[in-house]
Amino acid sequence: MANGFVHWGDKQALMLINQSHKAGESLTHALRSLTDVFGYIDERAITPLMQTFALSRAEILGVTSYYDDFRDTPPARHVIRLCQAEACQAVGGRELSTHLFAKTGLALGEAAKNGQVALEAVYCLGLCANGPAGQIDDKPAVHLDAAILDAKLAELDQ
Repeated sequence: MANGFVHWGDKQALMLINQSHKAGESLTHALRSLTDVFGYIDERAITPLMQTFALSRAEILGVTSYYDDFRDTPPARHVIRLCQAEACQAVGGRELSTHLFAKTGLALGEAAKNGQVALEAVYCLGLCANGPAGQIDDKPAVHLDAAILDAKLAELDQ
């Protein structure tokens, strides 16, 4: 992710919503467009989404809360996602999560107050034979261990 997102803009958000709708795309496509550009879905997008797609607030929020990729706050500058699925658990994935918590004070699903880094759980990246696996700024990371994660954290702090 290395946060190449643009700051939220109501005009640009409305344009993306309208483009999706005019192209016959679904709500999910519009949400993906917003996330691709801004990194999250701001509260200010909910009403235009409701009006454009003729859906209730509950329906919009149901979709945004169901999919892990949709968030309602700006993402951290760097995101570390660790696989929590069984194959990675079997080779030390949960211990890596514990190590990162001890190192950063962040639990999975939390971001540092300064917005520099966030830790997230992911359930299977298709890298089962190379676990423990994860993603660092959307790049696959395999055969992870505490030393590799410590080095990556040090790089991200620079």
